Amino acid sequence: PKIQEKEVATVEIREVFKFDKATVAGSYVLEGKIKRDSKIRLFRDGILIYPRTEGGFAELSSLKRFKDDVKEVASNYECGLTIKNYADINVGDNIVAYEEVEIKRTL
Repeated sequence: PKIQEKEVATVEIREVFKFDKATVAGSYVLEGKIKRDSKIRLFRDGILIYPRTEGGFAELSSLKRFKDDVKEVASNYECGLTIKNYADINVGDNIVAYEEVEIKRTL
């Protein structure tokens, strides 16, 4: 079966909080629904920043609403998130979440 990636959420970074162990992005979900296990890409001014490998994805290491860990955040809600093994996040960056969809062949 062929696999196609489908955009499921767009998240705007509105604030960045730097702590000893992590950089937390205070974010707002513009459209869709982001899930904790979503595969993501980070864009700055419309240019892909992370990951640099073609066809590659990054992963979220945490997704929170207020102080609670959550599995997903819907559009028009705020959340805090951290990206696994990445800390260079700026205000105004966008995160796009993807889901892999299997394309079924029809005969």
